[in-house]
Order: sequence, then structure tokens, then C-alpha cells
Amino acid sequence: MYAVIKTGGKQYRVVPNQVLEIEKLEAEAGSTVEFGDVLMVGGDTPQLGSPLVAGAKVTGTVLEQARGPKVIIFKKRRRKNFRRRTGHRQYTTVVRITDIAV
Repeated sequence: MYAVIKTGGKQYRVVPNQVLEIEKLEAEAGSTVEFGDVLMVGGDTPQLGSPLVAGAKVTGTVLEQARGPKVIIFKKRRRKNFRRRTGHRQYTTVVRITDIAV
């Protein structure tokens, strides 16, 4: 069984025991999170939502709060001695999907 959930402005196809790195959630490591925005539940008889599947939810356990890889932002303007180099690391949450309930 699998499900398609929406969180952090993105959609993810998840199965039980999958480890997923998503946009930061306000939850501590070891706590349980619930995703109510379930767009589809697949399996023997797939259920499509319009836009959400009624009564479906996906639960997961927060493993850690992490940060993604560094992205370098480099700006330059020709012949003007203008160079700027900055970096960014996005905050993420690592979640293990535990259950898909319909």
C-alpha cells in the first residue's frame, strides 16, 4: 500500500517504513506527526481524492531535525568589481512513515 501526501508545498509518494526528508516541521525528534493532506491512496483498489481522500491520514515518526547541503549563491557584474558569494542550507526534518490509514 502506498499514499501520495502533500507537505511543505511538495508532493511525496510514501510507503510504510520509508525514510523521508521533508521541509522543516515544528516537532521534536521521537515525536509522532500526522499528515492529513492525502491526495491518493494506492493498493488493490486505488482511491483518488478530489482534492483530498476523506478520512485518510498518514502517520510518521520524526527521526531528526537536519540541514540540507549548502547551496552557493554567486553574483557578479562584469567590469564593475562586484562579486558576492553567499551560501544557504535549508532546514529539513527526517521522518519515518509508520502507518497509512484509510
